[in-house]
Amino acid sequence: MILKVRKTTSKCTKGLIIMSKFSSNHPQESEDTAEFSSRPAHNRLTRPTLPEAIVGLVVLGVVTFGGGSQLSRLGLDPVVYGLVLTALSGVAGIAGFAAAVLLRIRSLSAFGVRPVSRRWLFIGAGAGLVAFVVKSLAVLAYIEITGNSVPYQTMYAEGGSGGVLSLILATLFISFLTPLGEELLFRGVITTVLLRHGRPVIAVVGSALTFAIAHGITVFPAALLVGLITAEIYRRSGSVWPAVVVHIVYNLPQLPLMVAAGIG
Repeated sequence: MILKVRKTTSKCTKGLIIMSKFSSNHPQESEDTAEFSSRPAHNRLTRPTLPEAIVGLVVLGVVTFGGGSQLSRLGLDPVVYGLVLTALSGVAGIAGFAAAVLLRIRSLSAFGVRPVSRRWLFIGAGAGLVAFVVKSLAVLAYIEITGNSVPYQTMYAEGGSGGVLSLILATLFISFLTPLGEELLFRGVITTVLLRHGRPVIAVVGSALTFAIAHGITVFPAALLVGLITAEIYRRSGSVWPAVVVHIVYNLPQLPLMVAAGIG
């Protein structure tokens, strides 16, 4: 009787050893399964799609046009009105981006908000400078050929024409807040979605056209130029930050030069 118990125990021990060896050969599979099952459902979507783009643009339009129309009814001082409008352009972009992120995908890296090397930041700064020079030369050529002045967004210039403080605030709004909001939305959301659904050329041109149309006919050519450059840099770098740098460098000198020229 004792002999049978020992044999049974020996067989059970061997079975446990074999089972432990078998399970140790597949640790990764069990870990991956547990990790995937523990993820929230919205995190399983790794990249934004058309719903994020639509929601972002709708919120941008509501904030921009809705807010602008309400401001025009308040009878604000031209300087104050210009400052608020200058800030609104950045706030609207951030609101559109936030709505797109909150829709389904909570990971900011899915929208290109991720670290990037200094090399790409320097490339962005150089591209922004080139874009500003090209645009300035085009404006000068147009004035020289036609004798007509180029229409500007004078309400922004009015925001910086009330003295040193208003000039500083307006420059900060249009040179930092606006590039941040617009690049998060048009590159982080729109370009990302188009890159997923089409070829790179279509994505870059399509997002640049969307960006230019949103700015209106007055600055359509300049906005298209900036949109093409920032979209391509975003596509190559995989991060929105080089595109933000392009936009900052491009916008930074514009408002002080407009105020110095007496525009607004």
